[in-house]
Amino acid sequence: MIPFLFVAPALAQNAANVNASREAALNLEQQGKLADAEAAWHVILKAQPGNAEALAHLGLVASRQEHYKDAAAYYRKALAINPKLPGVQLNLGLALFKDGEMKEAVPVFAQLLKSAAPDSPDAQRYTILLAMSHYGAQEYAQAVPLLKLAATHDPQNLTLLMTLAHSCLWSKQYPCVLDTYHEILALNAESAEADMLAGEASDELHDHADAIEQFRAAVKANPNEPEVHFGLGYLLWTQKHLDEAATEFQAELTNDPKHTQSMLYLGDAYLQLNQPEKARPFLEQAEQADPSQWRVHLDLGILATDAGQNDEALRQLLLADKQQPSEVSVHMRLGRLYKAMGKTAEAKTEFSKASTLTQASDEVLVRQMRPKNPALPPQ
Repeated sequence: MIPFLFVAPALAQNAANVNASREAALNLEQQGKLADAEAAWHVILKAQPGNAEALAHLGLVASRQEHYKDAAAYYRKALAINPKLPGVQLNLGLALFKDGEMKEAVPVFAQLLKSAAPDSPDAQRYTILLAMSHYGAQEYAQAVPLLKLAATHDPQNLTLLMTLAHSCLWSKQYPCVLDTYHEILALNAESAEADMLAGEASDELHDHADAIEQFRAAVKANPNEPEVHFGLGYLLWTQKHLDEAATEFQAELTNDPKHTQSMLYLGDAYLQLNQPEKARPFLEQAEQADPSQWRVHLDLGILATDAGQNDEALRQLLLADKQQPSEVSVHMRLGRLYKAMGKTAEAKTEFSKASTLTQASDEVLVRQMRPKNPALPPQ
């Protein structure tokens, strides 16, 4: 057994060495010499593997070098040794957030928010971080109440309000979109993006006239806003205002010549307007850009049918059916084509599919229209 007389000075010398290394590591950090600081902290960690401070600072150095995965691993090791180490849990959350690991960041910020004093600056900060983590994780319904709370503390923050409006829209809370839209307008009456969001919400609420007016306002506010002309054109297309819709789709293509959806719907609008020669080039461009769109194959199938090109029409319609087997119009077109080709059995099958799908759709509609009366027997 080694006498204590010899052990005590050795321990004291070791502690002194570690303390000197710590001061050196902190100075290197402050000077921005991150690689040297990292090496110094590793020296300390080698001498004291359970040194939570060294692990936390290694996380900080890694984070400053944008090595966020490594940073998170160091922070977690530090917290496992000392869960109360100041600032480390926040740094862990920020590292996960910056690394795009939003779902992992959520419980970290949730715990910080839970432990913060209500209405304190820390609580407000953690509220925003937790809200944005939910938003980044596409958990929009969870983000909404947090964003609303954050907006009460910072009602002039347009970015925050726009994030709230998007979260409301994507979680299908359409009245919330419209409420937030009015708040945004109070700050910026010329917000094209806000007009577009309000238009989408109105459309989902089946207020098509209001939706169209919102998109017209968006076009007026900023005619170069991405997708603003397409949004207005699509709403006009759904209401069969095809001439106006075609004008908007063309305007979107002027802003963005590669906008595939505008190519498709512009071609479809011309097809419905009985202008097949205008329709064809846009539909062919849309097919080349994105062959996964069922409607482009349906429309090209219609063009081929009208031109007497039955083999090409069949090829296109079968592609449409493969991509959208529940679309009644595809089965109706296939049935008519098979009938024209003398394929009676195949035609009968397609007409039967169309009939079954139509009946199922009608039954859903009837159920939706039934009065909500608990005295009525369930169907």
